[in-house]
Amino acid sequence: MFRLSPARSRPPRGRGTALYRPLGEYRSSFFDQKEVIQLSGALAGIKVLDLSRVLAGPFCTMILGDLGAEIIKVEAPGGSDDTRKWGPPFQKGVSAYYLCANRNKKSLTVNLKSAQGKVIIQKLVKQSDVMIHNFKSGTMERLGLGYEAIRQINPEMIYCSITGFGETGPYKHLPGYDFIIQAMSGLMSITGDDKSGPQKVGVAITDVLTGLYACIGIQAALIERQHSGSGQKLDISLYDSAVSSLVNIASNYLISGKIPERLGNYHANIVPYQTFQTKDGEMVIAVGNDRQFQTLCQIIQKPELAEDPRFLSNPDRVENRHELTSLLQAEFLNHTTNHWKELCHRYSIPCGPIQSLEDLVDDPQLKEREMFVTGKHPTAEEITMVGSPLKLSRTPVDYRKHPPDPGEHTEDILLSLGYKKEELKELKKNKVI
Repeated sequence: MFRLSPARSRPPRGRGTALYRPLGEYRSSFFDQKEVIQLSGALAGIKVLDLSRVLAGPFCTMILGDLGAEIIKVEAPGGSDDTRKWGPPFQKGVSAYYLCANRNKKSLTVNLKSAQGKVIIQKLVKQSDVMIHNFKSGTMERLGLGYEAIRQINPEMIYCSITGFGETGPYKHLPGYDFIIQAMSGLMSITGDDKSGPQKVGVAITDVLTGLYACIGIQAALIERQHSGSGQKLDISLYDSAVSSLVNIASNYLISGKIPERLGNYHANIVPYQTFQTKDGEMVIAVGNDRQFQTLCQIIQKPELAEDPRFLSNPDRVENRHELTSLLQAEFLNHTTNHWKELCHRYSIPCGPIQSLEDLVDDPQLKEREMFVTGKHPTAEEITMVGSPLKLSRTPVDYRKHPPDPGEHTEDILLSLGYKKEELKELKKNKVI
């Protein structure tokens, strides 16, 4: 259940539960505070015990929460998710970083090292479907909360471990942070150009990828459990996830044995598929086949390039990349980005301007897709977040709960487990919660 403001002028979609408060004209509103409504979603009825922090695990559980699962975020008393202190920026003392991955969760603070704290977790394990953590390999076992201990309490539990390098192999005890994984996985070796040196991706992309893989694995295990009646353990690592993201670049090396170069904004296998400077900015042109290349040559009024033996086919263009790029670049400088964008769109040539975050929030496509949502937070007051890209026709995602303050729901959760008010006072006194 959550609190939602009365309906506004724009009609809701799907089940009639998504109400809107525009920021600009289209941004969705969420977790407002007037009317109480019971919602469901594609994962309604699934309960997730989330002991993860930072990004990979919280990103995974936020997706599950958006899809309707009940998420209980477990931290040490006072809040132990490091991202709560990562900034600036902060809004009323609440970290923007923390806000990005923690909506649709309840917050329970409990000392996992205390005997009474372990009892609380064990009680929650009995009634949960999924347990997820991203402690270093061996930590949960030392706490008495490893998979073998958990399956004795609940044999149907889907237990997801997220670590830097996995729970097997010679690196299993090493700490794994996104930047380190980007370096070791080969991602940095192919990002940047010959002048820049190795570069990291602008966001913690291996955390995001790992969160997505964990989410996929959890849902697969939940589906399999319907047939077997048994839970299982998922061992998901940042290192594995990053290597899997190398896709065609890894395949190129495995087939050819040739170490890939850093190509900057060029594509390893397709030309022209890169950035070009225009009269007033930069844009991306992504020509995927010979027909599109012929059309592009018509657009720039250089049809003879399509007949040039150096550029007839994509392999030819890859071989003569620099000559073709130089010729195309000279033409693109003659007109503005908008001029070329309109022409390319008219003739179905894939292209796009290089946009800033300021451009994104006013993009009409993202407004229509409701990719920015606003809502109320008890501490940060009104906040804006990136919305979910998941668009389900019958069970759309719900923005039910704000990213919680530390321990915001501890009392309610423990009371639902059968604890009495007097016991809660004792637990607080003993710094268990």
